[in-house]
Amino acid sequence: MIQRPQSIYLLIVSLGNLFVFFTPIYSRAMDDPYTWIGMGLALSLTLTMIIAFIAIFLFKNRTLQFNTVKLATYIQIVAIGSAAGVIFSLGGLGSYLWQEAFGVLLILVSLFFLWMAGRGIKKDDELVKSMDRIR
Repeated sequence: MIQRPQSIYLLIVSLGNLFVFFTPIYSRAMDDPYTWIGMGLALSLTLTMIIAFIAIFLFKNRTLQFNTVKLATYIQIVAIGSAAGVIFSLGGLGSYLWQEAFGVLLILVSLFFLWMAGRGIKKDDELVKSMDRIR
């Protein structure tokens, strides 16, 4: 039985960011003639994916795990900004860009699960501190 749901949340974040590479938003970002938007999106998604996966194994040090999740959240916000830049460079969200919007939705879902993981880590830390006060 899994005792810590934030480990599942972090795994979902890693998989969600991996799946963005197979959506049309990524291929459209890499078609940018200057490639800075595509590279920014790829780098931020990859960093968040790696940091979230590493944070799964930092469960013994909750403070470090919380700080790494916070860092991954900030990088994920950069990924959302890059994805929004791709959407707006394509002319905004029209009826023909729903496939690209799915990639942005995956990034937003990953951000939500990063927030949920941080919240769970914080609750675990508060629980441990309250148990130490009882002893």
